[in-house]
Amino acid sequence: MEKALQTMIDNMPEKTGKSLAEWKVLLQDQAFAKHGEAVKYLKSEHSVTHGFANTIVSLSKEEHNTPDDLVTNQYKGKESLRPIYEELIRQIRELGDDITITPKKGSVSIIRKKQFTLIKPATKSRIDLGIKIKDKPITDRLENSGPFGTMCTHRVKMSDVSDVDAELMEWIREAYEKAV
Repeated sequence: MEKALQTMIDNMPEKTGKSLAEWKVLLQDQAFAKHGEAVKYLKSEHSVTHGFANTIVSLSKEEHNTPDDLVTNQYKGKESLRPIYEELIRQIRELGDDITITPKKGSVSIIRKKQFTLIKPATKSRIDLGIKIKDKPITDRLENSGPFGTMCTHRVKMSDVSDVDAELMEWIREAYEKAV
């Protein structure tokens, strides 16, 4: 968390009369269709300044996203890629019962004891699959990690469910086996 945001959160009780946790509880009981409506409510009904109101509403929303919501939001406008994601998850689950699937705002981490795969809808027509397999040679299909940096060692670009094939699953299995 950036320092300025943390300072704002720390100062919230003094400046607004409530802690962030207390504001989140208050907002849970409200049904706002838009971010701006919640900000306006805090400003008009609780005399919170705009900066604090915006921060409170933004941070409150983050925690209301279920894992399913996070995945759904990743594929908004990219719905044609969702079947690729679903097939990847289906086959990855077959690797073992010690896998944790962790959706985040922009990607889904697949973890054993360590993260071994990362699924990210990169464009409207492509998923980038990050895989962590040290000492595996780069190929035309199994590219260098690209935008994943050190989180993964390789990247596979996927645009169709048929890309979830035996070769890909063998790479994922290898990464899974090494993630101990």
